Amino acid sequence: MALFAVVWRYTDDTRLLDEIRPLHRDYLQDMVKQGVVRQVGPFRDGSGGLPVYDVADENELAMRIGEDPFSVNGVIAESHARPWTPVVGPLAD
Repeated sequence: MALFAVVWRYTDDTRLLDEIRPLHRDYLQDMVKQGVVRQVGPFRDGSGGLPVYDVADENELAMRIGEDPFSVNGVIAESHARPWTPVVGPLAD
């Protein structure tokens, strides 16, 4: 498995963001239970978020992001993923 840090920028459509957020959070909770999402949270300014995925490869990452209600409903305006290696902290284990 490999960790990927993903930076999302959300759409400026706050109505859509608010409407889809509960579905998005339910999806992420399920991904956390499965061990696929290790950490996630929005930026304080509301412009986007940063999830950390633990997946086999970039193909699985793309699939998981593509199934997220934020992706399905056009909330994610930009997405940048990078392979990530934590060195210190709980994800470094």
